[in-house]
Amino acid sequence: MIRNKPMASPGIEVIRPLFVLVLALVCLDVGRVAAEEIGYSDWKDRCLKTPSNRTLRGRFPSKDQLPLKDFRAVQQLVEKLFVQTRQAAIAQPSNWVGEKPVPEEFFDTRRAYFMRSAIRFQPFAQKLVAEPGAELVFHGDFHGDIRSFISTLEWLNRSGRMSGFQIKRPNTYLMFLGDYTDRGAYGVEVIYTLLRLKLANPHRVFFVRGNHEDFRLTARYGFLKEVQTKYGRDTMPLSIWRMYDFLPVVIYAGVGDDFVQCNHGGMEPGFDPRPLLNASGPRKFRMLGELSRAKFLSDHPDWLSTPDAKLKRLLDARMVDFRPRSPTVPATIGFMWSDYSVFADDPALSFDPRRGAFVFGQSATRYLLGFASGGRAKLRSVFRAHQHSSVPNAMMNRLVASNGSFRHWQATDGRRRATSTKTDLKSVIETKRQRPVPDRSVWTLNVAPDSLYGIGNSYAFDTIGILKTSRSFEDWRLEVVNVPVEME
Repeated sequence: MIRNKPMASPGIEVIRPLFVLVLALVCLDVGRVAAEEIGYSDWKDRCLKTPSNRTLRGRFPSKDQLPLKDFRAVQQLVEKLFVQTRQAAIAQPSNWVGEKPVPEEFFDTRRAYFMRSAIRFQPFAQKLVAEPGAELVFHGDFHGDIRSFISTLEWLNRSGRMSGFQIKRPNTYLMFLGDYTDRGAYGVEVIYTLLRLKLANPHRVFFVRGNHEDFRLTARYGFLKEVQTKYGRDTMPLSIWRMYDFLPVVIYAGVGDDFVQCNHGGMEPGFDPRPLLNASGPRKFRMLGELSRAKFLSDHPDWLSTPDAKLKRLLDARMVDFRPRSPTVPATIGFMWSDYSVFADDPALSFDPRRGAFVFGQSATRYLLGFASGGRAKLRSVFRAHQHSSVPNAMMNRLVASNGSFRHWQATDGRRRATSTKTDLKSVIETKRQRPVPDRSVWTLNVAPDSLYGIGNSYAFDTIGILKTSRSFEDWRLEVVNVPVEME
């Protein structure tokens, strides 16, 4: 079973070229020789002609099979995104709630927290207010699966929501939930596609930062190797690593005063979202700053009722205040790393040492969502990804049986059914295309199927969740769409 876990810094074989080639980012002049502009139809055809991950079985395509012959095509798009970001709402001091970024540091793309010319690691949250009737289209992990990405874009084109890379319907928002690369052969192509979408639709396309949007994980789990195999051993994805710093670790998206939490991992009790949620304006941002977990625990002794000795030891060791210096140092950020229990009768809170992160149960999660709803704004639900395994287990069986969008803690399910098969679960958990969205519910989106996860769990459909909003939260509905993906 493959599980993500925090890791030590990469070895000297990774660090040395990183610092030697940092000037490639400092002096990057990608506009000097423009890479080709690829139209949507051409890009689709190129990607679908490549061998699938299932065919490659851990290898990379040959150079003559690459949809992109030159890595500059990606670098140029990243540079365009940097320019776009400096001109966007995030660059306006009035759009920040509380602590504001120092422009000379936060927007200096020649430096990064992982470079010798280091700046601080500055993770942040974002608020997005949409109009009533908006559709939030969620997608979970890609992990280097371009074939499924293209298949889903084709469905969005056929449904009239898009025309090529351009969003056609003004009420459609694309929300990508992290883990775009690693463990698949086409991370470069996934990043390229995300960038084309974002640049074409800057106010309609959003992607959050998952735990694999971390240079250390990409150095270990495949993306760095992919880039160097495809484009030469001296090629480093420095600008992409820096781009990750402009991805929010959580987006609070909503209509009126009702919001859903959109992120990769789980809850982060050290962050108080209320000032951000209740700030006026459709685009607002807030630094995570110091994560005050110990203070939250002290201020809310009723959060976990009376902890037993084991839980008390866990809280003493892990529920500490800290300011992140990286996504995993001195501890993992819950928004990027944490998980949720599967069953309502699971513990309120536990800890997964393999991930180095908390696992939030039903009562602990609902308490945190209720706390965040203390002002005018209400935090109603969570949409996320992350919680996947390469072999069948209780979670993966439920993800596949629920057609790729699983709601945790369903009343008809329970620990006694932990070993139920996917077939048996079809009559136990929600499987309909149209589903209600209960207040304080948590939803996990499945990982794309042309991946080792799809191979290990025997499914061949991609999933998007379309959250259809209205003025009243009681009328919000989730449409679960499955898109067949050709694997050969």
